[in-house]
Amino acid sequence: MNVPSSLERSAARNLVARYLRVKPDENVVVEAWDHTLPMSTALVDEVRRVGGRAFLAYEPDEAWWRSVERGQTKRLGRLSDPEWAAIAAANVYLQFWGPADSARLERLGDSRVDEWGDGWFQRWYSLARTTGLRGGRMAVGWVTESRARHWGVNAARWRSALLEGCLADPEEMAQSGRRLAGRLVRTKTIRITHPNGTDLEVAPARAPPRVYEGYPHPADSRYSEYDMLGNFPDGRLRLALDSATAEGSIVSNRPSYDEVWFPWATYSGGTFRFAGGRLTSFRFGAGRARFARNYARGSPGKDRTGSLLIGLNPKLRDAPYVEDSERGAVQLSIGGNTYSGGHNASDFRGSVTLAGAEVQFDGTPVVRSGRIL
Repeated sequence: MNVPSSLERSAARNLVARYLRVKPDENVVVEAWDHTLPMSTALVDEVRRVGGRAFLAYEPDEAWWRSVERGQTKRLGRLSDPEWAAIAAANVYLQFWGPADSARLERLGDSRVDEWGDGWFQRWYSLARTTGLRGGRMAVGWVTESRARHWGVNAARWRSALLEGCLADPEEMAQSGRRLAGRLVRTKTIRITHPNGTDLEVAPARAPPRVYEGYPHPADSRYSEYDMLGNFPDGRLRLALDSATAEGSIVSNRPSYDEVWFPWATYSGGTFRFAGGRLTSFRFGAGRARFARNYARGSPGKDRTGSLLIGLNPKLRDAPYVEDSERGAVQLSIGGNTYSGGHNASDFRGSVTLAGAEVQFDGTPVVRSGRIL
């Protein structure tokens, strides 16, 4: 059951050779859970094929949950000295999300999940920045039976869609992103339209856009302090928006998610309406009550535009949790945007995603019907 499929092998080969560009004798750590073993072993095989040195760090779900049941959640975040040594010696690190029983994990609550993460998170990233580590977070780790049931999707089709996204050419996405970024240099207004009723005008903030083509970006001041790990699959241009400018409406045709440790809640059928730079109303076909509750708790700035994403990945289409990377898709977020280089410090972030829109920079179309022009 742990034998990789042909698609997993193809995705692993593309990631190792073209995204991570693993060199002979580089040390590569692959972090695996029970449900990720086939893809994890495919990555180990590909690392060795190009001459790298692979180390598989395996966390059995059953043992992990037994520690939780004993009340040792905090201890799970205390990594062993050999594991810290492996991270310090690694050139490349590939992380899969786990454990597999996402419904059970949700029932633990945020505080207990945070106990697990608090023990290693800051130290891990601090060490990675010091050593120049590069790597990636594998979205296919999100594909579990419990999460597929929760979101009402087919797990096999979802897994295949994410793996297909990993077959995209990162350099093609980089070129599309650079082309859009170049056109943004003097852009004053961005207009988004769609036959579904979307007609929204926003403005870029005075911050350079970031292109996420899947390459890791260690020690690059243009990116965030956590971008030494890419996301697989990826493909987005992220732009901070001027929080004082927004007129019109955007209507989603793709789901959006809570931006937390684990994306439990989904929202669909969303509409944001703006006037005078402020959000005047929102609605969702599903998830409105939870969105409204989170929005009510948000700090000032929650009613202002935050960031705009434009998808660049030609291999993705309507793939759960990475809809914003589908080529030509746009995601409009409200609330905090300091992570994108903006100045809105609100602790709230919410978004809607729209595929197939037309995007104009100062009246010139740059995106149309899923194509980057």
